Amino acid sequence: MMTTLFLASDSTCQSYEEKDAPQAGWGQFLQEYLPAYQISNHAIGGRSSRTFIEEGRLSVIEKTMKEGDFLLIQMGHNDSTKDKPERYTEPYRDYKQYLKQYIHTARKNHAAPVLITPVARLHYVSGEFLADFGDYCNAMKEVGEEEQCPVIDLMQHSINHLKNAGFEEAKTYYMVDVNGTDHTHFTEKGASQIAKILANHISSLMKSY
Repeated sequence: MMTTLFLASDSTCQSYEEKDAPQAGWGQFLQEYLPAYQISNHAIGGRSSRTFIEEGRLSVIEKTMKEGDFLLIQMGHNDSTKDKPERYTEPYRDYKQYLKQYIHTARKNHAAPVLITPVARLHYVSGEFLADFGDYCNAMKEVGEEEQCPVIDLMQHSINHLKNAGFEEAKTYYMVDVNGTDHTHFTEKGASQIAKILANHISSLMKSY
C-alpha cells in the first residue's frame, strides 16, 4: 500500500481551483516531485494551528491515517494575526501546545510527524530578503527538540532560494506580480518552486525512516 503524506497547513499550501489561477499553493505541486507517495492535501486558507484543530480538520486526517504515513505540519502565518483573536496563538505557549497535538496524533496512529516552519513572504527591504514569523519558527524548532520530531526550516530554505533567484525573478513567485498587493500567496510558478524545495528535503528525511 502506498505511503500517504498528509498536509496540515494554510493558504500557502492549499490546492486551488482553476478559476483561482494563477494563485496556487505548494501542496498542489508536491505530487509532481514525489511521485512515489500519495499526497493528501488538507491545507485550507485562514487556519492557524488552533483553528485547524478546533474545526475538526486534524480529526478528519486521523480517520484515514495509517501506519507508515507522514503528517506534514506547516503552521504559523495565521497564528501570528493578533487582530484576529479567534485564530491567534502565542508562539511560546499555546502555539507550541497545538503543534504537539499534531505530533501526538500522528504517533498515536503510528505515522511520522514532520514540522515545517512557515514559508517566506516576499519581504524585501534595502536589497535584502527578510524572514518573518521569527518567534513562530523558533518555537517550532523548540517543539522539534522537545518532541524529537524532525523540523524542515522552510523559512530559511525559501529565503535562500529567493536570494539566489534575485528580486525580479522572486517577484514572479508571488501574487504581487499579478495584482500588485499580495506578497504572501504564490503564483503557480512560485508554488511549484517551493514544492520542489520541500520535496528535496522530504526525500532526504525519508531515508532515515
